[in-house]
Amino acid sequence: MIPTRLLEPTTIGPMQLRNRIAMPPMTMAYASETDGVSETDIAYFAERARGGAGLIMVGGVCVEGRLGKLLVPGPLHCLDRDEQIEGFSRLAEAVHAHGARIAVQLYHAGRQTSLDKTGGEQPVSASETDTLFMGVLPMPRARALSVAEIEAIEDAFAEAARRAKQAGFDAVLIDGGAGYLIAQFMSPFVNRRTDAYGGSLEGRMRFPLRILEKTRARVGSDFPLLFDLPADEFIDGGIRPSEACVMARMLEEAGVSAFRIHGALYETYQYVVPPACVPRAVHARLGRQIKEAVRQAKVMVGHRVNDPLLAERLIEDGCADVVLMGRALIADPELPKKAAEGRLDEIRPCIACNIGCVGRIVVGSPATCTVNPAVGKEKEFVIEPAPRRKKVMVVGGGVGGMEAARTSALRGHEVVLAEKQGRLGGWAAIGCLPPHKEEIRELLRYYEAQLAKLGVRLELGKEVAARDVLERKPDAVVVATGSSASPIDVPGAQGAHVVFAADVLAGNVETGDRVVIVGGGQTGLETAEFLAEKGRRVTVVEMLPEVGADMEFITKLFLLGRLARSGVVTVTNRKVDAITEKGVQAGGEFLEADSVVVAVGLKPDRGLAEALEGRVPELYRIGDCVKPRKLLDAIHEGARVGRAI
Repeated sequence: MIPTRLLEPTTIGPMQLRNRIAMPPMTMAYASETDGVSETDIAYFAERARGGAGLIMVGGVCVEGRLGKLLVPGPLHCLDRDEQIEGFSRLAEAVHAHGARIAVQLYHAGRQTSLDKTGGEQPVSASETDTLFMGVLPMPRARALSVAEIEAIEDAFAEAARRAKQAGFDAVLIDGGAGYLIAQFMSPFVNRRTDAYGGSLEGRMRFPLRILEKTRARVGSDFPLLFDLPADEFIDGGIRPSEACVMARMLEEAGVSAFRIHGALYETYQYVVPPACVPRAVHARLGRQIKEAVRQAKVMVGHRVNDPLLAERLIEDGCADVVLMGRALIADPELPKKAAEGRLDEIRPCIACNIGCVGRIVVGSPATCTVNPAVGKEKEFVIEPAPRRKKVMVVGGGVGGMEAARTSALRGHEVVLAEKQGRLGGWAAIGCLPPHKEEIRELLRYYEAQLAKLGVRLELGKEVAARDVLERKPDAVVVATGSSASPIDVPGAQGAHVVFAADVLAGNVETGDRVVIVGGGQTGLETAEFLAEKGRRVTVVEMLPEVGADMEFITKLFLLGRLARSGVVTVTNRKVDAITEKGVQAGGEFLEADSVVVAVGLKPDRGLAEALEGRVPELYRIGDCVKPRKLLDAIHEGARVGRAI
């Protein structure tokens, strides 16, 4: 099925778009050391334009770099100096060369920053206020801006927009969402001013309306102004949809051509980049409400939209005029082109893990993608035909092995993939079984379709020994044999009531009513939720000071909330000393249990690789057989090896 409404041309003000697919602004931490556009930026955005998106929005471009940057470590984009125009101009040219339009998101962080980013100066906001990031992490207390400072920031927005137009951008997106400075003025939760910039709705709207007025004066009447609208801040005392509808009408009258439906503020920031546990298109209802409130302005909706057919329904159901597909276009920049050609099963799906994108930038690393190893390396990551066709054998059908087989086949090699289980997926086939992990199944379906299309020969259900490999005389062997669960080294660990998490999730064993899970990492916590949904009484024991230390922060926050509501108990700083028939002895405390689930202790399966060492022309090891890690590591290693063969 081809999503025809999604792919039809549309307009935003005077701007013509070739389709209704837009890439929303997302900070990727690719900026140059001088806060300008880097070659990595240009290659990254040009690839999304080449893939067919109608509109590319460059995210997180600060209008005033001294106090206005968000808290992400590392270089961030600014457009507060004329010398930055040249780099943005090259970026606009690269996107235009592939037929897409380009806009830039302009923001000021206000209170949502750190002292590292402000050089030790106190952050600023509409009012003096404290900030609690996602409700748990305290941020520096912000001071209230003076009227003179407010007017200077209004001018900074307008000047940044002028620079964007001069650089050849087609529009600007004024960031009034996600709790940044404009939203701080709009929000009754933050803005407690009593002067002309606070109090009533009209006072709280003065700042964004003045920015629009000054911006329009600098860019002219024929330049589209888009606006990030805080449609719901998801917090008591914040902006709610009914007030957002009124705000939208005021902003439309001031010249806004389109609204990007946004929400949240730092206290509820987990809703800005929702993980896999959040329903797809979670903000669709907000889009419909705003569409019904405005007269002509277009409405752009996203947040967990990774499927062109879902995007089509959002348009048909009156929720959106343009659909924002952010992480989906990170995962597969050719999504629009594949959708137009009816190749939906070839779209590499975003699994909303947040590990490669959000999880990396918050620790100061440039973003990548779990499922797309080329992200941030678009210039050098090219899969070219091999100079000589080789016989390649991949042993192990997890995601690393499948990616190695796929990439090798794309290079023109004859590929055989052997897997001892009767199905593909490896640990990912177990990892998709806990609640809210269904997106991983889409990834496995993608790989199965790719391997079939590329003619990779599958041999399932047979364990491969070294002699089997040697008899085939392959030119290259990729060992992706993964890892296996191993018993913990404590008295009683061999008891019949002691089972592994993977066997519980796969339905190979049943537990009793009272369950103690040994290991509070991601596997242990997800198994706890799996069992809690079955009505089990679950306690998780972790030797570290916190549970979920190996998890992406937003995903962890949602999961811990669900576990608390389901009655799961977590015990930290406890090392398991012994297991008895009646429970677990841990750190001086005895925890009663009918069943004990082990969720620690994966052991690399290195036997085949060691047996083949020096006996085949090319030998590669990838994934968990090197060291048990994450999906990202296995997929990226598979791609690297596939390109090297």
